[in-house]
Amino acid sequence: MTTAAGRPDPDVRREHLRARLLALGFDEVRFAATGRAGADLGAWLESGYQADMQWMGRTAAKRLDPELVLAGTQSVIVLGISYAGSDLAPAKQRPRWARFALHDDYHDSIKEGLVRAGKELESWGGIGPGDYRYYVDTGPVMERGWAARSGLGFRGKNGMLISRRHGNWLFLAAILTRARIAPDEPFRPQAIRVEGVEPVGLLCGKCTRCLDACPTAAFPQPGVVDSRRCISYHTIENRGIIPREFRRGIGDRVYGCDTCLDVCPWNRFAASARQVLLSVRADIAQLDLAELLELTPVRFASLFKGTAIKRLKLTGLLRNACVVAGNTGDATHVPALVHLATHESAVVRAHAVWAVRQLAGESAGALLAAARARETDPAVLAEYAG
Repeated sequence: MTTAAGRPDPDVRREHLRARLLALGFDEVRFAATGRAGADLGAWLESGYQADMQWMGRTAAKRLDPELVLAGTQSVIVLGISYAGSDLAPAKQRPRWARFALHDDYHDSIKEGLVRAGKELESWGGIGPGDYRYYVDTGPVMERGWAARSGLGFRGKNGMLISRRHGNWLFLAAILTRARIAPDEPFRPQAIRVEGVEPVGLLCGKCTRCLDACPTAAFPQPGVVDSRRCISYHTIENRGIIPREFRRGIGDRVYGCDTCLDVCPWNRFAASARQVLLSVRADIAQLDLAELLELTPVRFASLFKGTAIKRLKLTGLLRNACVVAGNTGDATHVPALVHLATHESAVVRAHAVWAVRQLAGESAGALLAAARARETDPAVLAEYAG
């Protein structure tokens, strides 16, 4: 179809591109016009909610202005990949993993789709490889902001992008391109807007399930996550000591936390994912805590090769397993924890000592006497002091 002037209809061209990208396995393909995104990023950073993720501040200017990432950017292509599915439910009496972790590393598998998407874009738009850049959770791009602008969904009170078709279960990827693509209608809920502040939770109504369910009270206000209190941050991004005040809240969560996603009523509309660009690793959910506490470097590498969990490294996973063990009330884990109190990593030793004290009570001193006699690290000694 062409316009009255004889030029191709931009909406028809857009739909041709959308169909080609959907055929690659993406569950959602949306288009947004460029401009500044993430108006509230500066306030979030100023409040210190990024914790020690200093790279968020270093890349803030690029996140707000795609021109600084790719000069001449005309459009943003937002791609959604669903990971909904009942087959990913955590196994009973097993440590819990964030649902996204129960796949081969989504950065790698989705990147393969992005490479193919780039070739489709070149063919469709008559552009070269230097006329676009793609990212999947690894670059200075405000994916959720662009997703809302493209009409893919809205930012809920849990701070997540919520899709009316997929609930909370979407990986997001973005392609910045110099190609001019007719934008989709942005998400425009009717609500009072505050200048400079992105509207949050406008389809959440009076629901506060996510805010109420957070085990560590990580929401200072709806739609705003304080990473310093977030279980996902502490079990994945934090590579050091997890503050004691949050350890009980971690419960049985060994990697990440889906609580504020799980309780969202919008998930009832989410159908099982096609999994075209993802590969499920449901076997990880079957691992028991005793096995995690006894992981060796070789076993860790074998189990988690090709998954996002490998980035945590063995010391991080052992640390998290110690916290989970301390929360179980199960004294059968004490011998493994006493052994970990002599681990080469002070971070592991500190959490192992805490866990033994939780499970063994007054007997902890005698059980840890040998390890205590050799300990010199201040952080570990602080755990002995209680």
